[in-house]
Amino acid sequence: MSLKQRSQYFMTVDCVIFGYSQGQLMVALIERKNEPFKGKWAIPGGFVEGDETVDEAAARELQEETGLHDIYLEQFHVFSDPERDPRGRVITVAFFALINSDQIELVATEDALEAKWYPAYNIPDLAFDHNAIYEKALEELRLAVSIKPLVFELLPGKFTLTMLQNIYEQIFGFTIDKRNFRKKILKMDFIQETKYLTKGDQQRPAKLYQFNKKRFIKNDTRTVNSIFF
Repeated sequence: MSLKQRSQYFMTVDCVIFGYSQGQLMVALIERKNEPFKGKWAIPGGFVEGDETVDEAAARELQEETGLHDIYLEQFHVFSDPERDPRGRVITVAFFALINSDQIELVATEDALEAKWYPAYNIPDLAFDHNAIYEKALEELRLAVSIKPLVFELLPGKFTLTMLQNIYEQIFGFTIDKRNFRKKILKMDFIQETKYLTKGDQQRPAKLYQFNKKRFIKNDTRTVNSIFF
């Protein structure tokens, strides 16, 4: 059968952008500028254009709607419910992204009225099926950070062990025993203590650590899969 005789579908990309700020896991949302769902909050995304790959489209849409560029993106699912878009049959490829949101100011550009960070566990009702996409992204994020060093995308170059523990608690939604966590962390040679301490805190200065990617790569995969849990 000729391809011309087959049904034609539109393709989009949607990007769930996770950040970390002031001890909270955050997610970037945009207020839609156009119909459908004009004025409603949504996950950044849009249509794949021309000869773009979905990865190229995701990067472009992030730049156009939030001003973000050159950030970590991971494809995690395809959403294809025929009723997911009131304009017609639209299949979307979903990505999640991780950034240190303290260092990034969202900028609403061409296709959005506003772009802002929301606490990850207190988001509004979203346009299209974006609440379902978000829940799936959170599920996939939890799986990914269990086997990859992705949490370091959320942290500054130097961080405290309390910050590291809090990120895991935020992502997984439960409290981790501090003593056991630190015992495991301090056995990992790719998490290195630096000579620096925190400044400006009322409490006692804390040691700062850093992630050594080269040492992480040298670790046996079986060890990596059980770093934290």
